Amino acid sequence: MKPLGDRPAKFPRAVWVGVTLIAVVTAAHGESGANIVVTAPLLERTLYETPAALSVVDRLTIQQGQLRNKLDESLVLVPGVYLQNQENYAQGERIAIRGFGARAPFGVRGITVIVDGIPYTLPDGQAQLDAIDLDNAERIEVIRGPASVLYGNAAGGVISVTTADGRRTPEGSSIRLTGGSHDFGKLTARNSGSDGAWAHNVSFTALNVEGYRDQSEVEKYLFNSKLSRDLGDDQSLTIILNLLDNPRSEDPGALTDEQVEDDRTQAGRFTEDYDTGQTVDQQVLGLQYEDLSAGSGEWRAKTFYLRRNFEQQLPFPGPSRIDYNRDYFGFNSDYRQPFALAGYPVRTVTGIEARRQRDDRSRREVSFDGTLQGETADEVQTATALSVFSQSDLDLNSDLTLSVGARFDHIHLDVDDQFVQDGDQSGDRSFGEWSGSAGLSYRYRPDHQAYANLSTAFETPTFSEFANPSGQGGFNPDVEPQKAVNHELGLRGELDGGVRYDLTLFWIDVRDELTPYTLPGDNDRTFYRNTGDTTRKGVEAAAGWSISQAWRIETALTLARYTFDDYQVGGNDFAGNRLPGLPERVWSNQIQWSGLGGNFATLETRYVGDLVADDANNVEVDDYWLVNLRGGDTWHVSRNSLLKAFVGVRNVLDEEHFANVRINASNGRYFEPAAKRTYYAGLELTF
Repeated sequence: MKPLGDRPAKFPRAVWVGVTLIAVVTAAHGESGANIVVTAPLLERTLYETPAALSVVDRLTIQQGQLRNKLDESLVLVPGVYLQNQENYAQGERIAIRGFGARAPFGVRGITVIVDGIPYTLPDGQAQLDAIDLDNAERIEVIRGPASVLYGNAAGGVISVTTADGRRTPEGSSIRLTGGSHDFGKLTARNSGSDGAWAHNVSFTALNVEGYRDQSEVEKYLFNSKLSRDLGDDQSLTIILNLLDNPRSEDPGALTDEQVEDDRTQAGRFTEDYDTGQTVDQQVLGLQYEDLSAGSGEWRAKTFYLRRNFEQQLPFPGPSRIDYNRDYFGFNSDYRQPFALAGYPVRTVTGIEARRQRDDRSRREVSFDGTLQGETADEVQTATALSVFSQSDLDLNSDLTLSVGARFDHIHLDVDDQFVQDGDQSGDRSFGEWSGSAGLSYRYRPDHQAYANLSTAFETPTFSEFANPSGQGGFNPDVEPQKAVNHELGLRGELDGGVRYDLTLFWIDVRDELTPYTLPGDNDRTFYRNTGDTTRKGVEAAAGWSISQAWRIETALTLARYTFDDYQVGGNDFAGNRLPGLPERVWSNQIQWSGLGGNFATLETRYVGDLVADDANNVEVDDYWLVNLRGGDTWHVSRNSLLKAFVGVRNVLDEEHFANVRINASNGRYFEPAAKRTYYAGLELTF
């Protein structure tokens, strides 16, 4: 089955061979990689001292002429990263790094998400992205590969977002208004500044959009603030407050191939009858303290509290009305110290982390005619994670650094069943997991680095992935964590003439891969199973070249192979098959022109290779090209005021493709069509 027909969309062999020989720029514009300090690997280092595949996305890339709506806009030039579901706000954006995370039918799995030092990934391994404020994002760091030694329960990598704090961004206020296709409307207001020891950044965003498909309306409000106080003697305190009010995010559901051919904009079965979608009310409070002269080292301590109230209607009759009240809080403390070992300089960080998640969940029955019935489930889910970790860099000489790290995580998952009508289905599971890493970084020239690393990672099933397909409730006794071993070789650096490169070869062996599936007659409910062993291997490469002061070209390429090594189920042997939901070829290009007066134009192309939608590899989805265009200008309104105007066209070629492909879906409902050509424009006044 090829839902997009036999339209040609071939990826030129000569191009991907040629681009493989160069590499990817993943550092901030105009700043040397030798000077870019990265923080996601815990130990602060320059980019060229870090023995891991790490990409840094700067403020200009995140914000200039962008909708600032979803992470896919910002991460398009990060190799190894693939995003889906940009247009279904109820299900949330799905992120895969080297194939990890693709199994999630909604939200994020297998990847640690951190925003301003607060872990948005829960102890059970799931995360949501709906409260990330891209209008104020200063930088995004992406660790492309297993990172359990750094952050625990995540096999795929790390996405760390840092928003403005008022010290580094221009002081003042701004109002930004954006409108576009499908009744897209967005208003953002911001104020930022510093006064002596104090600094602040406050922003408010209101979003409303009808959506490309039926049953796709979204209404969302986001408040984000950061207040910092310099306490003197290298001590500081920061308070973070993030408030999300999402009273409406409709879910259009998935379609069959026949429905797509008939009408791409229609909603799926039952979605409009049941008014499928979700509402979210979330508050996040963070408190962070640092002392940069604590004895001979540096001490940091962070604590946070998250409250999330959630309600969702799924697109099928039966137990399809879900709601939960979540309390999530935690504490992290680490000490960083330099010292000498046998005359060799060593930098080390040692820390502890404790997090607890408590979900008070219930389900209610929905009759075939859409009438809300009585309760079918009532339980309290509790996850606790306790961790200790240490990481050290040993300088063997001025150019050669050995990095080693270790972490132990104890994770306890507990379900307290309070729905007594069908018996007590309580249960609990505990996991104790060690993770380790070793890396070697060699600066073979001042602005050139070679590195190698070996790391391990683990990923427990989330509460939803522990769902018991036997209908007995509690935990599925047959599901276990998946574990990964990552091998990585890389080169990156800067050449004369404004050229930067970053080339990575990776090989990841995964044991007990977790894979989603649905049962016949169970509508859209997803269950999980361990499917044996898998292998992920490939090349991440691209290049960036500043042709002149005004012109810059960037390209990012991923060539990979994701396969089942050992997978037998229901009498079928899927060994050698591709992992579903993942393109194995992705190529992004961008050419940008920047004028002296703040005017700019950017042309962006993206090729996404074909993929399969099921474990049997019977459902094929064609490859496609996307072209995006944006530009803008700036005018001085007064001495301290600027007016910026911008326009954009997404999917210029009006390409038919899918925003999301659901893996192993029942009844052929695999496909969520993406919007065709869309337009947007906006004005921003800064003063």
